[in-house]
Amino acid sequence: MLTLAIIKPDAVQRGRAGNILAHLESQGFVLRAVRMTRLTKSEAQAFYEVHKDRPFYASLVEFMTSAPCIPLVLEREDAVAHLRTVIGATDPAEAEEGTIRKLHAESKERNAIHASDSPENAVREVGFFFSEAERQRISA
Repeated sequence: MLTLAIIKPDAVQRGRAGNILAHLESQGFVLRAVRMTRLTKSEAQAFYEVHKDRPFYASLVEFMTSAPCIPLVLEREDAVAHLRTVIGATDPAEAEEGTIRKLHAESKERNAIHASDSPENAVREVGFFFSEAERQRISA
């Protein structure tokens, strides 16, 4: 099963991407695709559209466009649920010890990593960052 993760701008800027990738691999994830990109405002708005009516939407869009991020396609059995466990709670103060957010996040907003929250959203989110041709190569 595939899922999407994004190493967020805060973690990229602080040089944590390699540590996060190593952590993911140590948890049995296979890296299937990776790219570094800097989201435009319209891209960030589209990606996080599900949150558009939430009070944090504008600051989330601003944060996600502030510096490069690294979208990743990850594979393993039960990838979506396992990744959610591995990254920990949104607020690093509430995250379990040893989770990515406990180890690398600065705050609830600057929380180092995004992970798809359902298999359906994983498909949509992978498609947001990776073309049909790339997705075919990932699955081959």
